[in-house]
Amino acid sequence: MEHHKILEMRSITKEFPGVKALDQVSITVEAGEIHAICGENGAGKSTLMKVLSGLYPYGTYDGSIIFQGEEVQFKDIRSSESAGIVIIHQELALIPELSIAENIFLGNEPGRGGIIDWDSVNSQTLELMARVGLREEANTPVKDIGVGKQQLVEIAKALSKQVKLLILDEPTAALNESDSQHLLDLMAGLRSKGITCIMISHKLNEIEQIADSITIIRDGKTIETLHVKNDGVDEDRIIRGMVGRSLESRFPDHTPTIGETFFEVRNWTVGHPAVADRLVCKGSNFKVRRGEIVGFAGLMGAGRTELARSIFGRSYGNFISGEIYKDGELVNLKSVPSAIRHGLAYVTEDRKSLGLNLLDDIKTTTVSAALKKITRGLVVDNDQEFVVAEKYRKSLRTKTPSVNEGVAKLSGGNQQKVVLAKWMFTDPDLLILDEPTRGIDVGAKYEIYGIIQELANQGKGVIVISSELPELLGISDRIYTIFEGAITGELARGEANQESLMKLMTARRKTA
Repeated sequence: MEHHKILEMRSITKEFPGVKALDQVSITVEAGEIHAICGENGAGKSTLMKVLSGLYPYGTYDGSIIFQGEEVQFKDIRSSESAGIVIIHQELALIPELSIAENIFLGNEPGRGGIIDWDSVNSQTLELMARVGLREEANTPVKDIGVGKQQLVEIAKALSKQVKLLILDEPTAALNESDSQHLLDLMAGLRSKGITCIMISHKLNEIEQIADSITIIRDGKTIETLHVKNDGVDEDRIIRGMVGRSLESRFPDHTPTIGETFFEVRNWTVGHPAVADRLVCKGSNFKVRRGEIVGFAGLMGAGRTELARSIFGRSYGNFISGEIYKDGELVNLKSVPSAIRHGLAYVTEDRKSLGLNLLDDIKTTTVSAALKKITRGLVVDNDQEFVVAEKYRKSLRTKTPSVNEGVAKLSGGNQQKVVLAKWMFTDPDLLILDEPTRGIDVGAKYEIYGIIQELANQGKGVIVISSELPELLGISDRIYTIFEGAITGELARGEANQESLMKLMTARRKTA
């Protein structure tokens, strides 16, 4: 099949007040290929796709878009969709209460004169579901299927619109490994049917596996386009393009100074909040020493977050039994305020819904967990608030014009820094970080690892929960493994590798 260009974006420049988000970006996509776009957070990947889909309409950017040989000037999303360009965002746009079939044809229902032809909806839905490998009933509400399957519904919806160019923004960010693999296989299947895909992703191993070409964007400029087959592309090559330097070490050097045990959890047992006889934590024991970074490894659903949240003021599940000792004394952390008072901090994996109020600005967020420190009587000292936020903006190198900016405007990595600042301001003894670098690019990860090490150097204990084993191996002094709510093993940094961890993460009982 001879290749021709399906899309050319030429010298696209897009400015926001005070920021040039895209500076003369050009990209050429061949028909029938999977074209990956990589770059650090805030490099301009999503902005470029918003220009392409008409979310930023013609006239709000400079440059031109040629699609299937003709210049196009999309005024909104509907006009790009009618041309055959469909974008699937990270935050899925499905309506949870409606069924799979209703979601697929929402706003696009087959029928005449305002009457929906449900037979046609159902038969077409079954056909589309078969194409994406969904075996559910067509009338299942979308809220009853997992994220991986919801993503497939989005793709089925795109196929119903006769898609020619499918854009996937971080399609596997929230998926487990088997769902991710299914999605990649599906993309390869669409490619064989002549559908062109653009995929934005941080997961370099997936890009390496599936992409035909890779365009790297850095600081709003196109750096290069690599052709995977000819250019012998590997992960290090991609990283070099993304960060403009080769990362021999993805982790800052760190020589820990580890003191005595100051935090200990004994026989911690917690019930599931909704399912009566199910335990989410089963007799867990672990300890943390001063200045130590302790990793928690486990597969999705192993119960790591449940353990962390139940310790942090019992903010998850039904407490059954167990004891927490801090500095040798039994402490009772019955609520989140009491956990904060006792020097605990918990940075959630779900920044958007649990970690940040997206309506707040940066300075308000930074001080929100320790307002007492900057209040006189009952009044928040606004000057102090600004000084504190500014101090953390500098020390964490948060990219923002000002601490008066809304947190909703920041990229994922910078939002994460604001959440970290908020908890660092409470001056905790123990920080629990749940997936602290999820959805964050390589360069920002490196900075966050540095912040974690700095906290440990101050003699604090840090617990890091992560699904990325290389990350845990790179940063932890000791690692516990969890499987089905139970701690199945403990390895010192020197004994741990991906294989030994994986064995323990899939092992039912402690092996003596």
